[in-house]
Amino acid sequence: MTGILILNTGSSSLKFGLYRASLEPEMLVDGQVDRIGLAARLSVKSDASTFDQPVTAATHSEALAVVLKALESHREGLEIVGIGHRIVHGGVHFTEPAVLTPSTIEALQKLCPLAPLHQPHNLAGVEMARKAFPDAVQIGCFDTSFHRSHPWVNDTFALPRFFYDQGVRRYGFHGLSYDYITGVLARDYPELHQGRVVVAHLGNGASMCAIKAGRSIGSTMGFTALDGLPMGTRCGQLDPGVVLYMMQQNGMSPEDVNNLLYTRSGLLGLSGQSSDMRSLLASENPQAAEAIDYYVFRARREIGAMTAVLSGLDALVFCGGIGENAAVIRERIVDGLDYLGLSVDQAQNQENAHDIGNGATRLMVIPTDEERIIARAVQAHLPSAPEA
Repeated sequence: MTGILILNTGSSSLKFGLYRASLEPEMLVDGQVDRIGLAARLSVKSDASTFDQPVTAATHSEALAVVLKALESHREGLEIVGIGHRIVHGGVHFTEPAVLTPSTIEALQKLCPLAPLHQPHNLAGVEMARKAFPDAVQIGCFDTSFHRSHPWVNDTFALPRFFYDQGVRRYGFHGLSYDYITGVLARDYPELHQGRVVVAHLGNGASMCAIKAGRSIGSTMGFTALDGLPMGTRCGQLDPGVVLYMMQQNGMSPEDVNNLLYTRSGLLGLSGQSSDMRSLLASENPQAAEAIDYYVFRARREIGAMTAVLSGLDALVFCGGIGENAAVIRERIVDGLDYLGLSVDQAQNQENAHDIGNGATRLMVIPTDEERIIARAVQAHLPSAPEA
């Protein structure tokens, strides 16, 4: 039996999936190493069993070693013929899944400064997977690809034109997640798929996407994964003058600023306590409450902005770790958005139900599945015909 392994590296997690290769890849086991670098835990789920346990994983490389060890028993009798990787940044040129050849890897390494929290880990995972499975085809799927349909006004900055030609533009991220959600809408809610939808991918990394007739029209993220919403450790929207002030008045180096904005800001920086929404919701620290207040405020503001991009709203969809599981955060974000026809059904929201609204505009929770999007891309690149 032939199989496909999927590796999806987040800023503080490593999700994985093991699939049987077929026309529609069949999930055999999936899971993740969560809270990498904090109090890491491994969870593995299959039809036969589910377990969750603490592990030692201070880095993404250590997390991958944990995953490969955990999958040993599940891989008995299964030949891994393809490995799919989530690659956060594909730049201008990588608009479709691609075989990860040495030249492709070299091109992607040049994009590391645009996604320093993710791209190096993504590419390190490719190297480790290549060593573990040297005969398997390695496929990269890019978080930026979904947004290449942006109109020019949502793709550019008001800078001299040559910067745009150099690749300084609004790329947008979380594209694999948005691709999956639009696929669910096309299959189950075709009328919504043809309409105007804002999808809120809320997790340790967070963004929103304005989608019209299945195509990305606008995103809260821009040139890098720093822009837009506040995140676990990333600042979100920031006046560039703040960076100039830090460097000119505080004497901070580019490396200092990079570290501050990517790893010491966001929920962690505001709360002084944690980057994890679960910890902040359980905390009695006033600064934790203020961090959540800011998170909710910015999310509400960006929903308004994305609605303006679409000239209206037919549905708001939550996904991602926070979006799918934190009922109180969803409720607080939607509170006050009745002017958009959004209203929360309390009981349905507490159940994390599919439909959680009772207003004129559809309000939904759709669990995302980036790994399945990657598995489908790998299947399409396999040299032999899929098994029946």
